[in-house]
Amino acid sequence: MAIDDLLDEHEQSERVRSWLRKNGLSILAGVAIAIAGIWGWNEWQARHSNSLADANVAYQAVLKSLEEKNLDEAAKGVKTLEGGKANIYADLAALQLAKAQVDAGKDEAALATLRAISADAEFKPVIDQRVARLLVSTGKSDEAIKLLGSAADSASLEIHGDALMVQGKRDAAREQYEKALKTLDVAAPQRRLLETKVMDAGGTVTDPAESV
Repeated sequence: MAIDDLLDEHEQSERVRSWLRKNGLSILAGVAIAIAGIWGWNEWQARHSNSLADANVAYQAVLKSLEEKNLDEAAKGVKTLEGGKANIYADLAALQLAKAQVDAGKDEAALATLRAISADAEFKPVIDQRVARLLVSTGKSDEAIKLLGSAADSASLEIHGDALMVQGKRDAAREQYEKALKTLDVAAPQRRLLETKVMDAGGTVTDPAESV
């Protein structure tokens, strides 16, 4: 090997050492961050899985209390779930509790339970509909109408119609029922009930097959 080649190799080695001295700390830091990131992700997954498992256990405990008609114990379980991170279990447990409270004739308690649910945007309409139905059945039809606002899905329109019927506004109620019918599939199971409500409100129902 020529002397010039050795000098080139020596110079290259020195350059590598110099570069490592300048950037070695950054490299080590990057490796450390990467390792920490992987560890953190695994740790998060483990904690998340544990949280879901704990929430499921608590949810099953709520269901057991409801089966035993122990509404007070079930309510405590719902509160415990609300303080956790698995919101879906808290929401489902609260819905089950509210249903049991209605069945037990405790409508005001059911309203309080439903109103305490902090549901995600996609789940909120379901909660609002449950609350609105209860408001109608407890003589608070104005509140129900205000809560539903301009919701245009079939369930909300039907409840809006129910609230108007309670107020004696048959024509306005029929209009809401007819709008609800238009949003339903011909084979929808709730269609027959809506048709009955339309007729009760003084309207007529046309067989969808005849309008084709």
